[in-house]
Amino acid sequence: MEDDGTALDLSNWAGCKQPGTKPLTGQHGILVPYSEDTHLSGLFDAVCGDENDNLWEHIPLGPFGTSAEFAAALGYTEKHLGWKTMVIENGGAILGMASYMRIRPEHGSAEVGCVVFGPTLKRTRTATEAIFLMAQHVFDGLGYRRFEWKCNNANEASKRAAVRFGFRFEGVFRNDMVLKGRSRDTAWYAMTDADWTRISPQFRAWLAPDNFDDDGSQRSQLRAGKAFA
Repeated sequence: MEDDGTALDLSNWAGCKQPGTKPLTGQHGILVPYSEDTHLSGLFDAVCGDENDNLWEHIPLGPFGTSAEFAAALGYTEKHLGWKTMVIENGGAILGMASYMRIRPEHGSAEVGCVVFGPTLKRTRTATEAIFLMAQHVFDGLGYRRFEWKCNNANEASKRAAVRFGFRFEGVFRNDMVLKGRSRDTAWYAMTDADWTRISPQFRAWLAPDNFDDDGSQRSQLRAGKAFA
């Protein structure tokens, strides 16, 4: 029988620390906890403005026409929802964001969401590595038991990304939300700490320098979900 963690002795379980409080450094970029003073202008330029409105189609927030609106939204999610937004940088340039959400340290569970990759970040090693670093931090760094990914069930790109990253489909919550004047069915995906032991080698192999040719094209695709095939 596959180990789903339910057989573990949790009688002395004491919970975990909060994620999203320190930088996460990789080979291709760094994730830094959002600071309005440091990151607002660069992050707004990377993911907001009329040319980036499409990035927010399936995100509960946005789109944002001004940096003041953007700052207010990010401030609200941190203060009232407990989100920990991470700013994705490469070579000092701000490229996008992703947030730790629905953080339940007492249960060792958190979600990655509000993933907004700017045009220069999409489909890059830095983008994939960002998800790897966030998962690695909660599982290997903080001892979490569960890491979630949720998206609009109509968002096929997000569902494909979840499977590529190794999140396992758990079901659809019908009529889950009303967002931006529309009903949303929410698709739930997650990985557990037991899953991570099989997923993380897939990420590391894909991120290895020898998986890319001189032009930066991947030799083998990342399909972390194949660890469960």
